[in-house]
Amino acid sequence: MAVVDDDLSMREFLPVLLREFGFDARAYESPEEFLRSDSVESLDCIVLDIAMPGMSGLDLQDELSRRQQAIPIVFITGEADERVRTRVLAAGAVECLFKPFTDSALLSAVTAALEASER
Repeated sequence: MAVVDDDLSMREFLPVLLREFGFDARAYESPEEFLRSDSVESLDCIVLDIAMPGMSGLDLQDELSRRQQAIPIVFITGEADERVRTRVLAAGAVECLFKPFTDSALLSAVTAALEASER
């Protein structure tokens, strides 16, 4: 599992929380760093921020689709914009959580993403 977020506090917190839930998680500062990693091919889920400098989470979702890499995505965002939420879900994201979200909401979304990756 990957966490891609430009916010240092989220990059530090989310992998720890996901490990407490029993998942292995690695954090990336940007979509570009994530795409350069060797884990792109082997992931079963991405927890992905939408708004980041440079390549956005939406851009990464589009790039993965272009590459035909069907990795389930759970988007997280500080912007409570239902239009963006509708767009990312229509493009195949499993969930879009607005910050601040609860631990249980994240667990539910990640569990759904992992179930989607098994299909």
